[in-house]
Amino acid sequence: MVETIQALTNGVPLISLLILSLPIGAALIWLIPGSEGSRWVVLATALVDLVLATLILLGFDATQSGFQFVETASWIPSLNVHYKVGVDGVSVLFLPLTVLLFLGVILSSWTSVRTLPRLYYTLLLLLESATLGIFVSLDTILFFLFWELTLIPLYFLISFWGTGANRRYAAVKYTLFMLAGGVPLLFGFMLLAFNHAEIAGATLPGGLVFDMETLLSQPLPAEMQTIIFLLLLAGFAFKTPIFPFHTWLPVVAMEGPIAVAALMTGLKLGAYGIIRFVVPMAPAAAQDFHWLLAGLGVIGILYGAMMAIAQTNLRRMLAYSSISHVGLVILGVASLNIQGIQGALFHLLNFTIVAGGLFILTGFLHHRTGSTDIISLGGVAQRMPLLTAFFFLFGLASMGVPGTNGFPAEFLVLVSALETHTGAGLAALFGVVLSAGYFLSIYRRAFLGPITSPVVDEALDLRHRELLVVSAMGLLILTAGLYPNAVLDLTRVASEQWVAGMR
Repeated sequence: MVETIQALTNGVPLISLLILSLPIGAALIWLIPGSEGSRWVVLATALVDLVLATLILLGFDATQSGFQFVETASWIPSLNVHYKVGVDGVSVLFLPLTVLLFLGVILSSWTSVRTLPRLYYTLLLLLESATLGIFVSLDTILFFLFWELTLIPLYFLISFWGTGANRRYAAVKYTLFMLAGGVPLLFGFMLLAFNHAEIAGATLPGGLVFDMETLLSQPLPAEMQTIIFLLLLAGFAFKTPIFPFHTWLPVVAMEGPIAVAALMTGLKLGAYGIIRFVVPMAPAAAQDFHWLLAGLGVIGILYGAMMAIAQTNLRRMLAYSSISHVGLVILGVASLNIQGIQGALFHLLNFTIVAGGLFILTGFLHHRTGSTDIISLGGVAQRMPLLTAFFFLFGLASMGVPGTNGFPAEFLVLVSALETHTGAGLAALFGVVLSAGYFLSIYRRAFLGPITSPVVDEALDLRHRELLVVSAMGLLILTAGLYPNAVLDLTRVASEQWVAGMR
């Protein structure tokens, strides 16, 4: 299969098409009369991107190390900045899962967006393009460009289509937090480039190094790595988010569009950045500061879980739950071993489906009842059994129940943590128990029991379009849970290379 796909797509710039087809689709939206026609253009664009992402996945050779489908073009030659994209075992699975999540968001908001629908879908497609660009960038300046480009559509999506009265405050708060994180991130990338040029004795500015493969193959001396490690970690901590840089997430989850909350909790770009850049670019510093990563992970796990227990709103509970779960990812990274990084990657991939799916289901519930407060719910299972069943399935995956994709990921992280940071591993194990507590508690109060609201009593269950979205996600949850090697085999070589960089 791999050889066939590679032969068929030889010479075809699949990754560039993946990124550029979305802005093209966004432009076509404005050429089609009527909002109904524009929706079909958006859907067609998303499906084309799903095909392209699937071709990249099927053509990816998991037995080979290094980057594949690499495309390079000169961009700013005077600064040695290039348009360079490609994928490896760390990033390749994020492409189809990201496209699938955006497709789910598009279908879930098919009839619910009535205000400026063309602008809404345009911003969604541009956001998807920038997000995919983050996963495939092999030049640090190109990565930073895509990183910052996600801010523009997100600001307007939260401001214009938020569900809360303070949606503009939420948009400004999110933007300020991300801009604050961008400062140390850019500074770290520039220090990397200047230090590599200085070590090589190259003349500036043409000798600056932004190429990721070069930076990875020639790590800086250990004494130069600490500042790089701390700068990059601080930059990515805002978007992950890691405590105490997390306060924007519950606000955006409550005030912004639920579809956007699904994207923000499902796509943990900050955690991806930590795996992609922080540890590989400063491996000696990572070994010196593994305790810091483990501590941040445990704090996130316990803080997020305890805050989730106290919530009476589904959206806020899911926001704090995602903070807790991202702590597991950070703890897996802190282990600096093969089980830890594979578990962290697996858990990060699970986020895309599980956290995103839970928010999409919450959006369906909000669209029917006008609320996600449990005081306004109760008895949902009697009128919406399909929605209730899928919410429970996704919740089981979030808890890490065997048979779902959450179990192998959490198991790998916990095993690696208990081996390398026993105290942190035990604390994480307690956090996993807490996750069952907060989910089952709010599930019982919101979905079970007698019907207490006439709005719930009159609500309809999932439509065919909605059922298609959550069924596809549910199938992935069960498939990855029952056949985890399908994921682990794709990430194994890249994970081994990641761990080898520690030596």
